[in-house]
Amino acid sequence: MSYKILSKFIKDISFEIPSVEAFVLLEKEVSKYNLNFDIKSKPFKNNIIEINTILKLIPNQDVKHKMLTEINFTSLVSIENFNDKKEIEKIVLVKVPTEIYPKIYETFIYLFSQAGIKNLKFDKEVNFEKLYNERNKS
Repeated sequence: MSYKILSKFIKDISFEIPSVEAFVLLEKEVSKYNLNFDIKSKPFKNNIIEINTILKLIPNQDVKHKMLTEINFTSLVSIENFNDKKEIEKIVLVKVPTEIYPKIYETFIYLFSQAGIKNLKFDKEVNFEKLYNERNKS
Protein backbone atom coordinates (compact mmCIF):
# COMPACT_ATOMS: atom_id res chain seq x y z
CA MET A 1 0.00 0.00 0.00
CA SER A 2 1.44 3.35 -0.93
CA TYR A 3 0.80 6.82 0.40
CA LYS A 4 1.75 10.33 -0.52
CA ILE A 5 1.85 13.44 1.65
CA LEU A 6 -0.07 15.99 -0.38
CA SER A 7 0.50 18.90 1.97
CA LYS A 8 1.68 19.63 5.47
CA PHE A 9 1.29 22.68 7.63
CA ILE A 10 1.35 23.96 11.18
CA LYS A 11 -2.26 23.87 12.34
CA ASP A 12 -1.66 25.28 15.81
CA ILE A 13 1.19 26.38 18.06
CA SER A 14 1.06 27.20 21.75
CA PHE A 15 4.28 28.49 23.23
CA GLU A 16 3.83 30.12 26.61
CA ILE A 17 6.48 31.11 29.11
CA PRO A 18 4.16 32.52 31.78
CA SER A 19 6.72 34.14 34.07
CA VAL A 20 10.30 35.30 34.45
CA GLU A 21 10.84 32.45 36.91
CA ALA A 22 9.77 29.89 34.31
CA PHE A 23 12.15 31.45 31.77
CA VAL A 24 15.13 31.63 34.16
CA LEU A 25 14.68 28.06 35.42
CA LEU A 26 13.87 26.45 32.09
CA GLU A 27 17.38 25.46 31.00
CA LYS A 28 18.00 23.91 34.42
CA GLU A 29 14.61 22.19 34.63
CA VAL A 30 14.23 21.03 31.04
CA SER A 31 15.22 17.51 32.08
CA LYS A 32 12.01 17.47 34.15
CA TYR A 33 9.93 17.76 30.97
CA ASN A 34 8.98 14.91 28.70
CA LEU A 35 8.25 15.00 24.98
CA ASN A 36 4.81 13.60 24.39
CA PHE A 37 3.18 12.71 21.08
CA ASP A 38 -0.45 12.41 20.23
CA ILE A 39 -1.42 11.36 16.73
CA LYS A 40 -4.98 11.74 15.52
CA SER A 41 -6.45 11.13 12.13
CA LYS A 42 -9.74 11.58 10.38
CA PRO A 43 -10.98 11.06 6.85
CA PHE A 44 -10.92 14.13 4.67
CA LYS A 45 -12.25 13.02 1.28
CA ASN A 46 -11.61 10.57 -1.56
CA ASN A 47 -8.90 8.40 0.07
CA ILE A 48 -7.32 11.42 1.76
CA ILE A 49 -6.71 11.40 5.51
CA GLU A 50 -5.94 14.34 7.77
CA ILE A 51 -3.21 13.32 10.22
CA ASN A 52 -2.50 15.59 13.18
CA THR A 53 0.83 14.93 14.88
CA ILE A 54 0.82 16.82 18.17
CA LEU A 55 4.05 17.34 20.08
CA LYS A 56 3.78 18.54 23.67
CA LEU A 57 6.37 19.29 26.29
CA ILE A 58 4.91 17.95 29.54
CA PRO A 59 6.43 18.99 32.91
CA ASN A 60 6.52 16.59 35.84
CA GLN A 61 5.21 17.56 39.30
CA ASP A 62 8.59 18.93 40.44
CA VAL A 63 8.38 21.90 38.07
CA LYS A 64 6.95 24.90 39.95
CA HIS A 65 6.97 27.42 37.11
CA LYS A 66 5.65 25.50 34.15
CA MET A 67 5.72 26.52 30.51
CA LEU A 68 3.32 25.30 27.86
CA THR A 69 4.58 24.16 24.48
CA GLU A 70 2.48 22.35 21.91
CA ILE A 71 2.73 22.04 18.14
CA ASN A 72 -0.01 20.50 16.03
CA PHE A 73 1.46 19.66 12.64
CA THR A 74 -1.11 18.51 10.09
CA SER A 75 -0.51 16.37 7.03
CA LEU A 76 -2.99 15.61 4.28
CA VAL A 77 -2.17 12.14 3.04
CA SER A 78 -3.46 10.26 0.03
CA ILE A 79 -3.58 6.50 0.52
CA GLU A 80 -4.10 3.97 -2.23
CA ASN A 81 -6.25 0.97 -1.41
CA PHE A 82 -8.14 1.62 1.80
CA ASN A 83 -8.77 -2.09 2.45
CA ASP A 84 -5.94 -2.98 4.84
CA LYS A 85 -6.75 -1.30 8.17
CA LYS A 86 -3.53 -2.50 9.81
CA GLU A 87 -1.41 -0.96 7.05
CA ILE A 88 -3.37 2.31 7.24
CA GLU A 89 -2.77 2.37 10.99
CA LYS A 90 0.96 1.94 10.40
CA ILE A 91 1.01 4.76 7.82
CA VAL A 92 -0.84 7.07 10.24
CA LEU A 93 1.10 6.17 13.39
CA VAL A 94 4.59 5.37 12.06
CA LYS A 95 5.39 6.33 8.49
CA VAL A 96 3.94 9.85 8.26
CA PRO A 97 5.10 10.95 11.74
CA THR A 98 8.60 9.62 11.00
CA GLU A 99 8.68 11.58 7.76
CA ILE A 100 7.43 14.88 9.20
CA TYR A 101 9.10 14.78 12.63
CA PRO A 102 12.31 16.55 11.47
CA LYS A 103 10.20 19.58 10.50
CA ILE A 104 8.35 19.54 13.84
CA TYR A 105 11.66 19.26 15.72
CA GLU A 106 13.18 22.12 13.70
CA THR A 107 10.15 24.34 14.45
CA PHE A 108 10.27 23.39 18.14
CA ILE A 109 13.96 24.29 18.49
CA TYR A 110 13.43 27.50 16.50
CA LEU A 111 10.72 28.65 18.94
CA PHE A 112 13.03 28.14 21.89
CA SER A 113 15.94 29.91 20.21
CA GLN A 114 13.72 32.88 19.34
CA ALA A 115 12.60 33.00 22.97
CA GLY A 116 16.26 33.40 23.99
CA ILE A 117 16.74 29.85 25.23
CA LYS A 118 19.75 28.33 23.49
CA ASN A 119 21.00 25.32 25.42
CA LEU A 120 18.06 22.95 25.26
CA LYS A 121 18.60 19.31 24.44
CA PHE A 122 15.79 17.07 23.31
CA ASP A 123 15.89 13.74 21.55
CA LYS A 124 16.31 14.59 17.91
CA GLU A 125 15.35 11.06 16.93
CA VAL A 126 12.01 9.54 17.83
CA ASN A 127 11.37 5.89 17.04
CA PHE A 128 7.72 5.90 16.03
CA GLU A 129 7.96 2.21 15.07
CA LYS A 130 8.97 1.36 18.66
CA LEU A 131 6.17 3.54 20.07
CA TYR A 132 3.70 1.82 17.76
CA ASN A 133 4.86 -1.65 18.80
CA GLU A 134 4.69 -0.73 22.51
CA ARG A 135 1.17 0.62 22.01
CA ASN A 136 0.04 -2.62 20.38
CA LYS A 137 1.45 -4.76 23.19
CA SER A 138 -0.80 -3.19 25.80
